[in-house]
Parts: sequence; structure tokens; C-alpha cells
Amino acid sequence: MNIKRILVASTAAAALLGTSACVTDPNTGEQKISRTAIGGLGGVLAGGLLGGLIGDKTGRIIGAAAGGAIGGYVGYRMDEQIKELRTNTAGTGVDVSEVDGGDAILVNLPDGVTFATGSANINQTFRNTLDRVAESLVQYPNSLIDVYGYTDSTGSDAFNQRLSEQRAQAVANYLTSRGVAQTRIQSQGFGEDERYAVASNDTAEGRAMNRRVEIKIVPISQDEVRQAQGM
Repeated sequence: MNIKRILVASTAAAALLGTSACVTDPNTGEQKISRTAIGGLGGVLAGGLLGGLIGDKTGRIIGAAAGGAIGGYVGYRMDEQIKELRTNTAGTGVDVSEVDGGDAILVNLPDGVTFATGSANINQTFRNTLDRVAESLVQYPNSLIDVYGYTDSTGSDAFNQRLSEQRAQAVANYLTSRGVAQTRIQSQGFGEDERYAVASNDTAEGRAMNRRVEIKIVPISQDEVRQAQGM
């Protein structure tokens, strides 16, 4: 990770947290800082790899294209997918935003609704919401998908790292079980890594925001598929 980018990201995120408006959590009725505002910063800290993807992008495109999972379909519009995702997850606490300067979509899954405390088992009541996310990913197949897991700083580093990995993998597995091609998806856990915290771990509200899973959707163009395949 480039240190300069981390410092810039940290400064920008801190400025955002100081100016973000509070919103009402539809799941609890409580006031909190808007995660959508954080995501709207362009993936500065929300979205683990700051503009990148897990692993080699070219290799992933080749693998997904070889399996027929993607093909750089003509006519795809990212703004349409964002609009549909927001409509289909309205009232669930899920946030959908553009990141990486408008080149990717970030879907933030809310703490306390997706998983029970300390568990990597997806709550039964949240599965319908994930079904709608999976339907969108199937409907718009020309993208690569990263699933990131994060925790707060409570507990040991080892436990938090393992839990974040297990939660990210659980979401990735669920999407695959609902028809999203496995060749499109990678997952990674970041534990309590402070570089990716979106709020202070000194407060209950901040810790709740840091406990999250994110689904990053990176559209792939027809030209990128051709270039990856050496055409």
C-alpha cells in the first residue's frame, strides 16, 4: 500500500467525518454518521484496496471471461445498476455509492443486521436483501466483484482478522450460491486495520460503523476483455 495514498486518504476521511450529516438508521431508529457520505468520498477508505482489486486484474478478467462469466457486454450503464441496487435495498440499512472516482460501485452491508455479534453466519432475515444484490450482479455480469470484511478494535487482532475473513467469505459464498459466477468474486478480510476504519473506535457508534462487509463491483469493458486476452 502506498504510504502517501494512505495519508491522503486518512486526511480526507477525517475531514468528511467532521462534516457529514447524521442520518436515521432504518434498522434501529438511531442517529449515526451517513455511510453513504463516506462512500461518496470516492472510496478513500470505504473499499479496501483504494482503487484496486484483489489480485491481478488482467488474470481475473481472463479467468472470468474463459468461464463465460463476463464478456464486456455492450450497453451496460453503471448508473442504472446503482439506481436499481438502491431501490431494491431501500429501508434495509444497506448503502450503495460510487467509488474510485465513479469507476466502481460499493455496497455497504450494515453491522448487526447482516451478522450476529461475533458470528460469520448470515442472518436469515438479511438473506432476502442479499438475494436482491445477487440478482443485480447476475443481471449485470460484466464486472469483477471484491468482498471485504472489517471489524472494530474490540478483541484480539487474530480473532478480528479471522472473523473479517470468515464474514467476507460467507458473503462471497452466498452470492455464488445465488448464481453469481465464482470466477468473478474474490474476498479478503482486513480485521481491525486502522487504515480502513471509517470512524473512531473510541465510541460505540464508531465501532458499529467499522464492523462491516463491503461488496465492491468493478465494471469491465469490452476493450479490457480484449486486451486481457491479447486480442
